Amino acid sequence: MSDDSSGRIAAHLRALAEQRPAGTRLPSTRAIAAEFGAGPVTVQRALAVLVAEGVVETRSGQGTFVRARRNRADRADVAWQTTALGADRSGPTPTGSILRQVPHDTIAMHSGYPDPSLMPVAEVRAAVTRAARRDDVHLRPAAAGLPDLRRWFVDELGADGWHDTDAVIAAGGQAALSATFRALAAPGQSVVMESPTYWGAIAAARQAGLTVVPVGRRAGAPDPDDLDAALAASGARMLYVQPTHANPTGDVWTPAQREAVLEVAVAHRAFVVEDDWAHDFALEATPPPMAASDRDGHVVYIRSLTKSMSVAVRVAAVLARGPARARIDAALSLSDLYVSPLLQVAALDIVTRPAWRTHLLRLRRELRIRRDRLLDEVATVPELTVGRPPTGGLNLWVRLPDLIDGSPTDPDAVAARCLAAGLSLSPGSEWFPAEQTGPFVRLNYAASAPDRYGEAVAILAAALSTGR
Repeated sequence: MSDDSSGRIAAHLRALAEQRPAGTRLPSTRAIAAEFGAGPVTVQRALAVLVAEGVVETRSGQGTFVRARRNRADRADVAWQTTALGADRSGPTPTGSILRQVPHDTIAMHSGYPDPSLMPVAEVRAAVTRAARRDDVHLRPAAAGLPDLRRWFVDELGADGWHDTDAVIAAGGQAALSATFRALAAPGQSVVMESPTYWGAIAAARQAGLTVVPVGRRAGAPDPDDLDAALAASGARMLYVQPTHANPTGDVWTPAQREAVLEVAVAHRAFVVEDDWAHDFALEATPPPMAASDRDGHVVYIRSLTKSMSVAVRVAAVLARGPARARIDAALSLSDLYVSPLLQVAALDIVTRPAWRTHLLRLRRELRIRRDRLLDEVATVPELTVGRPPTGGLNLWVRLPDLIDGSPTDPDAVAARCLAAGLSLSPGSEWFPAEQTGPFVRLNYAASAPDRYGEAVAILAAALSTGR
């Protein structure tokens, strides 16, 4: 059953709840399913949305009831506090759970990568074999990378005003991020980031000696006024963002939001570091990257091939213009000297063959199936909520109940109980550069087989019950 059906059911029940006094019992799941011709999972998904909104409450063994209106503010929108409070200087630098090694029988939903079965293993093996036969892969390449590979990344952006010489090849997206932060800011300076955001960006910034200034998401993106205030107060000249399928939330900025953020950055003479990590994982049409509309060198664009090609092919590109590009090139040269020419040649071989497009189509088709399957499983547990179903990326950002037995829910404790029971997931604490605005976990639907999703969600539900 489609998300539209779930939305219609939610709208119908919301209207019923508004018309009836608190404590009124709503129709049963079976009755609603029969009325709308929907399955029980679709009904549960609609109910989960209303529980998250505070419209209804479920009582074990009794049914679903209209919640007292005075309690509907229990889950307040406190994202504004993230910007108002500013940097958290007490927290440690995170080390993401995606680096965790787990036993082979553990359900691995903590990973940052797709399962190998989704990757073009045969194509990579053949390309590396062909590359190894070339004499030039045994010579040191230009520090900025192979010209043809740099040209491919620029052409993929599909925008005027960018040239081959604006691209620098890096050994993966993390190396690109680290070099960019070192190049564009000095230790002691600040960088503004959305909260929550990619843990690796938080870690790279702090390792570079930068102060991370958080800005909360409002309607999926930083509010321009909040961003203006954060840049003005901190003196930051750099903003790190993920406008498309943000990791971990899955948010996608609208064209208007992208334009507004860029306008604020331009007004502050700031750089926008745009991390397009999920470029190959879009399940629906998305707006073009911010870099495509940048005219004056404010946007530094990063795209990696590792997640969609192979963990063995650590190849990414940084696109930047002017002196910023020269500084990033120098930072990469000092840390890495150069990226393996063997990997660069193999990567270019893969992306320029017809099989690459076939792989991406197959990958997206499989990701859609897995996303929907995991959403269906999560919807069977009323305590778990997903704000908006992601339209791309690899993950579900799942909100846990705020309280367990009257005490605030601890995502780290929940994650630890899950791991002990055979499920590895990523606790939300890793993704916030300052205080958490709620209890969350991230589940990677690309990293494990769909036939284990039911088991995974059952373990998560049991971990919540164990805490009671």
